[in-house]
Amino acid sequence: MSLRIVFMGTPDFAVPTLKALHEAGYQIVGVITATDKYGGRGNKKLIESPVKKYAEANHLKVLQPRNLKSSEFIKELSALKADLQIVVAFRMLPVVVWDMPPLGTMNLHGSLLPKYRGAAPINWAIINGEQETGVTTFFLKHEIDTGDMLLQEKMSIGKNETAGSVHDRMMEMGAAAVLKSVRMIEQGNYNLIEQDDSQVSKAPKIYTETCEIDFAQHSESVHNFIRGLSPYPTAWTMLGEQKLKIYLAEPLIDKHEYPVGKIISDNKSFIKIATLDGFINILDLQLQGRKRMQTKAFLNGYKFEIF
Repeated sequence: MSLRIVFMGTPDFAVPTLKALHEAGYQIVGVITATDKYGGRGNKKLIESPVKKYAEANHLKVLQPRNLKSSEFIKELSALKADLQIVVAFRMLPVVVWDMPPLGTMNLHGSLLPKYRGAAPINWAIINGEQETGVTTFFLKHEIDTGDMLLQEKMSIGKNETAGSVHDRMMEMGAAAVLKSVRMIEQGNYNLIEQDDSQVSKAPKIYTETCEIDFAQHSESVHNFIRGLSPYPTAWTMLGEQKLKIYLAEPLIDKHEYPVGKIISDNKSFIKIATLDGFINILDLQLQGRKRMQTKAFLNGYKFEIF
């Protein structure tokens, strides 16, 4: 008999996993996702999560609890009689929720645990210049991202690859890893691996204010910071009184005597900013109040003072 599964997730990252489980014929007896939120122009449009959209399009039961500890939600969840719960990019669960199903609650995490425990593993791996990352499936326990592991799959990170690109490749890899893990659980054919706490690194949530670029670093470090935050939440610096977001750039190693942060441009084809050991050549940017564009297009309508 097929496992009864409750799936918990919200963003695009979680959809391929839900899709893979559904198409593999597992009984998805409930989908738990975030409540609808108002957004868009004037905050007037009601926005549903990508997971909810997929679930409803495929006639799966959806629950959107505001409070995961409420007696009403716990009663509804219990009534689903799930054998297994699967969590992909949701939120922290209370013990009463993750400890409910007899086979436990399995989570998909976007790193090779115990490296990059936390909310932003993809971003931090790239910011730190890692050449490899991956996904881990593990059973939840009380401390976040600390549970015993079922499976890990590795993937390389390209030298110029952005967080967005890694995210999109990883969500497909993650879906395959979860499906493989569920089959292992179903067959009782797995050996849990305890995480080595001596190898832990952290990947805390990233906030807009911490995305400001520090040009008093080596060009490669600045480059990694920019691509690790692209396309979201996006690295930025100030251009006069306006915020300048930088999506793509390349490091240039070149001796100079400019102060770090100095902007240099020919007002035709390039904008570069001085770093400790060279420059960052900006390729794709967005000035506050304008559209995102490539540097050459930007310079058609913006001129720097050339010294």
